[in-house]
Amino acid sequence: MNIEADSSIFDDDGRPKRTGTVWTAGAHIITAVIGSGVLTLAWAIAQMGWIAGPIALLVFSLITLLTATILSDCYRAPDGTRNYVYKDAVNSYLGGIKVQLCALAQYTYLFGVTIGYSITTAISLVAMKKAICFHKHGHEHDCTMSNNRFIVVFGLIQILLCQVPNFHKLSFLSFIAAIMSFGYASIGLGLSIAKIGEGKHVTTSLAGKPIGKGFSATDKMWNCFAAIGNIAFAYAFSVVLIEIQDTIRSGVPESKVMKQASLIGILISTVFYMLCGILGYAAFGNEAPGNFLTGFGFYEPYWLVFIANLFIAVHLFGAYQVFCQPIFAVVEGWTTTKWPGNKFINREYTVVGSFKLSFFRLIWRSFYVVFVTLVAMLLPFFNDFVGLLGAMSFWPLTVFFPIEMYIARHKVSRWSSGRGLLLMLLSAFCLITSLLAAAGSVRGLIHSLRTFKPLHSRS
Repeated sequence: MNIEADSSIFDDDGRPKRTGTVWTAGAHIITAVIGSGVLTLAWAIAQMGWIAGPIALLVFSLITLLTATILSDCYRAPDGTRNYVYKDAVNSYLGGIKVQLCALAQYTYLFGVTIGYSITTAISLVAMKKAICFHKHGHEHDCTMSNNRFIVVFGLIQILLCQVPNFHKLSFLSFIAAIMSFGYASIGLGLSIAKIGEGKHVTTSLAGKPIGKGFSATDKMWNCFAAIGNIAFAYAFSVVLIEIQDTIRSGVPESKVMKQASLIGILISTVFYMLCGILGYAAFGNEAPGNFLTGFGFYEPYWLVFIANLFIAVHLFGAYQVFCQPIFAVVEGWTTTKWPGNKFINREYTVVGSFKLSFFRLIWRSFYVVFVTLVAMLLPFFNDFVGLLGAMSFWPLTVFFPIEMYIARHKVSRWSSGRGLLLMLLSAFCLITSLLAAAGSVRGLIHSLRTFKPLHSRS
C-alpha cells in the first residue's frame, strides 16, 4: 500500500483516516455517560439526603475528569505510536499480567452493559405502552406486560446497526443519542418542576430516607451502598475512552482534544445529573421511585411520558453501539491477524454508496446480538449482574490503570512524594467504593433469585 498516495484515505499508519473532532468525541462521551440511569438519581439522593447525595455526585465527576485527563495522555505509547484500544495503552506502559487483567475487566464489563441495555430499552418500550394504558384505564389498572418481545425488537434493530463497520462511522448515531439524552433528561426536569409547583407536601431530609417501620438500619446501609454505586458508575466512560480518542482526526494533538471533549462531556453530564437528582428528590421526597419515567413517578401528561421513554429507547440504541464496538474491534482485529489471507474474513463489498459489507462481520456480529438478546430474555434481573460487573470494573478501569500508567509514565514515587501518596489514597478510596457497591449488587442478586422465572420478565 502506498500510504503517501492514499493520504486522503489513510492515516500515516495505513489505517482508515480519522475524522473526529472535539464535538464528535464529546457526543460519544455524552452518549456513554448520560444513560437512562440519570433518571435514577432522585432515588439515589433520597437514600443519601441533601448533603451526601450532591457531594457524591460532585466528587465522582471530579474523579472521572481527573482519571480521564490522565488516560488521555496514554493514547500515544512512549515511542509515539498510537494505542488503538485501552488494552494497548496498558501494554505500552505497564505490560505483563496487567494487560490480561485489563482486557478481562474491560470486555466483561462491555458485554454486561450490552445485556443490561437490552433489558433497559425493553422496559422503556413497555413504559410507552403503559403510558397509554394508564391514560385510558386509570392509574390503578394492571398495565404490566412481558418485556421479551420488546427485547427481541431491540435485538433485531441492533443486528442492522451493528453492521456499521467501526467507531469512526458512529458519529451520526452518537449525535442522535446525545440529543435524545438531553431530551428525556429535560422532560424529567420539566415534570419534576411541575410536580414541585403543585405544592403537595413531600418529606425530605438532610440524611435522606429515615429509619423507621419497614425500613431498618440495615436496609438504609444497603440502599446507601447501592446509591453510591449508581452515582459512581454513572460516570464510568473510561472503559471506552481510548477507543473514542482513536476517532480524533490526525494532524491535531489527540490528548489535548480528548481532554477538552472530556471536560465538555463531564461538565454537561454533571449539570444534568445535579438537576435531575436534586429536583427529582424535591418533587418526590424520600419515596422517590427508582426511575421516575419508566417507574411512573409521573402519569400525566401521558403523551410527554410516552415521548420521554421513546427518547430513552432511541438513546440506548446508540449507547449499545458505543459499548459493543470495542468488542467487535478486538475480535475482528484478532481474526484478521490470525488469517490475513482469508477472503471470507477480510473481503468487503460496497453495497450502498460508500457503505461496505463484510459477510464475516454480518454473521459474527449478528450471532453476538442474538446471544445477548437470549441472555437478556433468560435473566430478566440481569441488571443486578451488570451492577456487579460495573462494581468490579469501576476501580480497575476508571481509577487503577490510569493512575498506574501515570506513575509509570512520570516515574512518580508512590509513597515518598505528596503527588504519589494522593494518587494511592484516591485509588484505595475508589477500591473501597467498588467493594461496597459490589456487596449491594450481590444482595440485589440474592433477592432477585428468590423469585427467578426464566422468560417471565414483566414490567
